[in-house]
Amino acid sequence: EVRLVESGGGLVQPGGSLSLSCAASGFTFGTYEMSWVRQAPGKGPEWVSGISNEGVSTYYADSVTGRFTISRDNAKNTLYLQMDSLKPEDTALYYCARLNRATGVDYWGVGTLVAVSS
Repeated sequence: EVRLVESGGGLVQPGGSLSLSCAASGFTFGTYEMSWVRQAPGKGPEWVSGISNEGVSTYYADSVTGRFTISRDNAKNTLYLQMDSLKPEDTALYYCARLNRATGVDYWGVGTLVAVSS
């Protein structure tokens, strides 16, 4: 059974940092591209960042470029998102997602809540 479990969310002041993790199990983690997707209250899902299966290539939405860093440790089956210089508009539920090259996102985690507020 594929499982993606996010952690690390919380309440942080503007300008602060948070580090998210996603523990993966039930599949060969190192063979899949992975992404972070977020959904703000009252809005649709927004792709945030992606990473190739071996971590060589990374991709970011314009809204987070220069502030967020995606990484992965295939030995630990874990995906990370380092978020710096957080803004109130970064407030959202953050999901870890597995990418299937043929069909797109095929598995999501349950999400972890990030709230940026003073």
